[in-house]
Amino acid sequence: MKSKNNVQTAIFGSGCFWCAEAIFSQLRGVESVTPGYAGGNKPDPTYQEVCTNITGHAEVVRIVFDPTIITYADLLEIFWQVHDPTTPNRQGNDMGSQYRSLILYSDLNQKQTAYEMLAELEESKTFPSAIVTEIMPLKDFYPAEEYHKEYYFQNRMQPYCQFVISPKLEKFKKAFKEKLA
Repeated sequence: MKSKNNVQTAIFGSGCFWCAEAIFSQLRGVESVTPGYAGGNKPDPTYQEVCTNITGHAEVVRIVFDPTIITYADLLEIFWQVHDPTTPNRQGNDMGSQYRSLILYSDLNQKQTAYEMLAELEESKTFPSAIVTEIMPLKDFYPAEEYHKEYYFQNRMQPYCQFVISPKLEKFKKAFKEKLA
C-alpha cells in the first residue's frame, strides 16, 4: 500500500544489488527498492559495462521510504550491518569497484546523518578494520536492466541466491525483526 505522506529516497551500495534489494524490500515503511547503478561517470551504463570497472559506477539500490514509518537513520543502521564496510571493492567473493560500499546522499540532512553515523562507528570501533565506505553526493541513478529487478524473489533456487543471499537475509531478519513488514 502506498503512503499518502511525502516519501524520501536513499541510495546505498553494499555489494551485490540483488542482496540489498532482498533486504531493504522487507522493511516496514519501504515503498520500493530499485537496483541500479550510480557513483560513476558514464551515462546510462549497462550491467556488462559496470562489470568492467571502467564506468566508475557501483551496484546500488534506490530505496523509496516513508520517513514517518522508517527513518533515513534506520536505513543507515541496517546498511552498516548487512555488509562489510571495511573491504574496499569487495563483498565476500564479489570483487570489483562495482561492489564497493557507498552512500549517495541527496540533501544536507542525509549527508550530515551519514557522516555522524560513520564517526560514531569509527569512535566505537564497531568494526575491526577501518571503514572504507564512500559518502558522496548523488549525481545520477540509472535503473538496472529488468532481469535484475526482484532477482532473489524470482530465483531463490539459484546457487548464488541459496548460498549468498539467503543466509544474509536470515541474519538480517533476526537482527531487525522489529522493522520487518
